[in-house]
Amino acid sequence: MILNKVLVANRGAVAARVLRALNEMSIPSVAVYSEADAGAPYLAYASESYYIGASPAKESYLNQDRILKVLQESNADAIHPGYGFLSENFGFASGVVALDKVFIGPSPKWIEAMGHKTKARELARQYGLPVGQGSEVLPPDQAKVAAAARKIGYPVLVKPAAGGGGIGMLPAYDEAQLFEAVERARSMAERGFSNPDVYLEKLLEYPRHIEIQILGDQYGSVRHLYERDCSIQRRHQKVIEEAGAPGINREVIDSVTDNVTRVMSEMQYDNIGTVEMLMGEDKSFAFLEMNTRLQVEHGVTEEVTGVDLVQSQILLAAGARLDVVLPKDISIEGHAIQARVYAEDPKRFFPSPGKLTIFRPPTSKNIRVETGYAQGRDVTPFYDPMIAKVIAYENTREQAILSLKEALKEFEIEGVKNNIPALLQALDSSEFKCGKIHTNSLSEIMAKNNN
Repeated sequence: MILNKVLVANRGAVAARVLRALNEMSIPSVAVYSEADAGAPYLAYASESYYIGASPAKESYLNQDRILKVLQESNADAIHPGYGFLSENFGFASGVVALDKVFIGPSPKWIEAMGHKTKARELARQYGLPVGQGSEVLPPDQAKVAAAARKIGYPVLVKPAAGGGGIGMLPAYDEAQLFEAVERARSMAERGFSNPDVYLEKLLEYPRHIEIQILGDQYGSVRHLYERDCSIQRRHQKVIEEAGAPGINREVIDSVTDNVTRVMSEMQYDNIGTVEMLMGEDKSFAFLEMNTRLQVEHGVTEEVTGVDLVQSQILLAAGARLDVVLPKDISIEGHAIQARVYAEDPKRFFPSPGKLTIFRPPTSKNIRVETGYAQGRDVTPFYDPMIAKVIAYENTREQAILSLKEALKEFEIEGVKNNIPALLQALDSSEFKCGKIHTNSLSEIMAKNNN
């Protein structure tokens, strides 16, 4: 199948990234924008653009009816959903397919299967992936909730079954905390995901967050493109990611990637996806969840493998075979690290909306910047406050750390607060430099430096 025109149903850095890929492939493109994003710099990359509503996401980027109407009005034959917003929405993907259009992602059935965390955990278990201790969706009965927590053993983590992005993930160290956390998580899940279902996982205090990038085609072939380490997080949200994972024996990680590839092949998964795992202090791996979309951190994998994941995703959705899309042999060459730059307070991590009176990204050698902003643009309170991704690629991890630090120091931002001081603290820490990191490392590093 030849795609004649693709609608990009997103905004910001990912819209810019997908539009760039479409231009490189000589595929005409359609951008959409809200009131807040009128005049955004990446709109100039599109062949045409459509206004889709007011600034709040529910009135624009989450407005399925409006986006599907633009899909028809523009005569586009495919939609790329980017990440966030509707990228993992089963109803939206099904709506695209029902219009006889191409959804650039996996089949809707995979979005549905992996979108509900407890169902995804059970599916992973059935296919032989190791899965950590956890519960089913919690019932209203407090006695049954308490029994589920006792069976797992404290501490536990309450998590929305249909959520993501760290929203509604709350720890509980005893029964009193448990009931409060469950009620709060249910409320947050209902507001954030229109689904109040929550469940429990065993809370690992110092895990590594390791994820496996895969690509599949519509003919049963699946390959992995190695791993990423996403352990540097704040409030369960990734802020620094790298490829490959430091300090893990290559044989160990190869065993994990091979097992994930086997499972996804048996399932016949059919486009881009990321299997997220937690590595415990005992070096064991357990399935966490699967994201059925392009990841924010995809760029570090592109840098070390030389594979353009966005173009690959588009070709696979159009029916190309994996052995045509990917080279026969893919290996990790060098090291790449990404830092997410947010418009937020660098200590408390609260969003800092405002006008970017100065916005000058770094231009250093071996530095890649992905952004949807330009000087003079407003960072609004309506969307995620990430304003740029800065990626350093070098021959060694040590060189990549140094290059990324220099690039962040070169990045000039005024008009809003930003998290670059926190990123530099992490990159400068002995823990990060030696690769002894875990999902609580950033909070520990900042507590040590800010006392």
